[in-house]
Amino acid sequence: MHITTHILSGWVVGNLVSSFGPRERFFCMVAASAPDFDGLSLLGGWDCYCRWHHVVLHNLPFALALSVALAVFSKPKRVAFPVYLGLVHLHFLMDLLGSGTGWGIAYLWPFSTREYPSFGWEFFSWQNYLALLLLLAASVGLVYWKKRTIFEYPLPKIDRELTGFFLKLLPHRS
Repeated sequence: MHITTHILSGWVVGNLVSSFGPRERFFCMVAASAPDFDGLSLLGGWDCYCRWHHVVLHNLPFALALSVALAVFSKPKRVAFPVYLGLVHLHFLMDLLGSGTGWGIAYLWPFSTREYPSFGWEFFSWQNYLALLLLLAASVGLVYWKKRTIFEYPLPKIDRELTGFFLKLLPHRS
């Protein structure tokens, strides 16, 4: 699936955990999107990308390592770890559904090179765009419900300005 869809899935899930603060919600976006850093293999050429994307960071050892690393800096740790681990696995599932044929997941790499095959739709499909639109709508809904945007942790000034902009669009209640 598209990277924006992964990021927004982390944002939406992070907002459903009442004990999370801004940093933990940001970490949710990191957990939901970090496996796609193996897409930087494209810098080594198309063959390198085809060989290593969905391999190096799309696996259980990476999911565990990332979840532990993020949980160390989170509060509460016992809540954060399973949420981050679940978000990395949500990323894997979304990729198996929406990355197109031929883009499996090497889930047990580096211990095994077996790939679990994708079983969903093509990358540029209406299903992927629908998922993106639904997550965008949920993110806008969170502005009205929680009074925050995805920028709350890394860019708080932009968060306040965007939140204010969206809240001004609503009619005032008498």
